[in-house]
Amino acid sequence: MQIKYIKKANLPTLWGNFLIFGFEEIKNKNNHIALVLGKVQNKEKILTRIHSECLTGDSLFSLRCDCGFQLKESLKRIAKNKKGVLIYHRQEGRGIGLLNKIRAYSLQDEKGMDTVEANYKLGFSADERNFTICAEIINFLKIKSINLLTNNPEKLEFLKNFGIIVNKRIPLVVGINPKNKQYLKTKEKKMGHIL
Repeated sequence: MQIKYIKKANLPTLWGNFLIFGFEEIKNKNNHIALVLGKVQNKEKILTRIHSECLTGDSLFSLRCDCGFQLKESLKRIAKNKKGVLIYHRQEGRGIGLLNKIRAYSLQDEKGMDTVEANYKLGFSADERNFTICAEIINFLKIKSINLLTNNPEKLEFLKNFGIIVNKRIPLVVGINPKNKQYLKTKEKKMGHIL
């Protein structure tokens, strides 16, 4: 196990009354959360979103990405479904961290690089995230199987390889605008996202 459960509490939101579960990584003390709506324990086909942290998109409403739009849409769909889980995966910038993400933005602005080229220039892979933590959270919640809200087939395959039963992938194509069109094309062409 890479994480330990800390505590849960009620979290009323614009979309409904969720339970918020806190988890801490044992090795480096990073923390992650799961927002849970309805009864998910020992249930199948639970609508699930693994949402990687994006301060610029989620909190500052950046148009450079689709992250904030995906976060809101996921919560809306889970609420409409009356049951589901959103794992907020605290690995900012596809795992490179906030300040390196800003450095990558700068390379994109000044050198015309795309998001993948900028990551490589900074010495990272296109995606540095570790989804083992997310699989452990799904197992902790005793979910039997999930329907995964994602455009990223690699996320789906990783979870399956970790023993999570994924019934189907549900597309989450939202928030496309002139400021992020090229970014999304790069994710589609170089990272295999299905848009």
